[in-house]
Amino acid sequence: MGALTGDGAVRLIQTDLAGLEVDEPKHDLPCTVTPVKAALGFDLRMHAGYGVTLPLRELAGLENRLTIIFRVTPEANKDKPTHLTHVFKVPPIEPDARGDTYLEGSYDLGEGKYHVDWLMRDAAERICSDHWDVEAKLADRDKDVVLELEPGEIAASSLETFQEEAPIERAQEQPGLNVKVLVNFAPPRANSAVLQPLDRNALLSILRSITREPRVGKFSIVAFNLQEQRIIFRQEDTSRIDYSGLKDALESLNLGTVDVKRLSQKHGETLFLADLIQRETGGTEPPDALVFAGPKAMLEQNVPGEELKKVGAVGYPVFYMNYNLHPETVPWRDAIGNIVRFFRGTEYTITRPRDMWFAVTEMISRIVQLKRERPNEGAGGQ
Repeated sequence: MGALTGDGAVRLIQTDLAGLEVDEPKHDLPCTVTPVKAALGFDLRMHAGYGVTLPLRELAGLENRLTIIFRVTPEANKDKPTHLTHVFKVPPIEPDARGDTYLEGSYDLGEGKYHVDWLMRDAAERICSDHWDVEAKLADRDKDVVLELEPGEIAASSLETFQEEAPIERAQEQPGLNVKVLVNFAPPRANSAVLQPLDRNALLSILRSITREPRVGKFSIVAFNLQEQRIIFRQEDTSRIDYSGLKDALESLNLGTVDVKRLSQKHGETLFLADLIQRETGGTEPPDALVFAGPKAMLEQNVPGEELKKVGAVGYPVFYMNYNLHPETVPWRDAIGNIVRFFRGTEYTITRPRDMWFAVTEMISRIVQLKRERPNEGAGGQ
């Protein structure tokens, strides 16, 4: 059952208004609604939502359409509710169909308390409605995290992972940083044939959090996949990422197949990584920092020190944003971590959204400080 999600002009008919206004739940269309608590995502938004279960027999027929309309009202500003809608197209269903179907939706909140009035109607205008309260509150350990939405702000959750960024107002008081980011878009499990949306979106959030930083003037992006041993996307000296191009590149990944040429090359991933380092640390205009991002890359052989010595002193700081949801399962340093350690760089483990926020905040501050100090230290290392 496909879902179309929209935010904008919501058409309310009389039965909608009645369903939203009446405090008692209504079940002309039998359904069970389960509110989902607000939780912090890697995109630094608080995501709340709902799940709804209804019997398939209630949707029997050639076609149907379920329209969900809900009103979210901030407790601190009850005069300014926000209406959102989710529309689900229902395929043909047999009259004797058994079992239930499950639908879900989400919406984003700034910190605060809210009241939700929710209803769903089908093509016959039967109504199921419910009401609940929800609070978006950062945990005490996350209090320093700056959310994308202001307190009391309500927004539709975007289903377009690769949406273009709004222009960033860059810092003007000093020359912006020039940062090169190398992202390994790969599944956390090396033998996985699929890069799951959860992991892909987390890596994209890490990338976005770096490029959204106002002190970064321009950046270069190199997206690669260690498993396929190839660079899939490159963008040089830009202030905005071509997300459409990056999306096409990620869709070109074919992790479920094995190239015979790669099989015949012993330690091919190690050789690819060594070559990547040598090429990306070269150039006549070095960046202010080199940042790796991605899951752990556990290879049979790490890049030998002799190969890394060929690069020499890079003259700028090196960082590693290691995306690792379960660090206790693989506590050892991976191949990229060993490279960063060789260059006396810094590795951050990104397990939760707050880890990403703190890592980026600290990393950018260190890059700014090191850039100020570098002219006084000459062209030496870090």
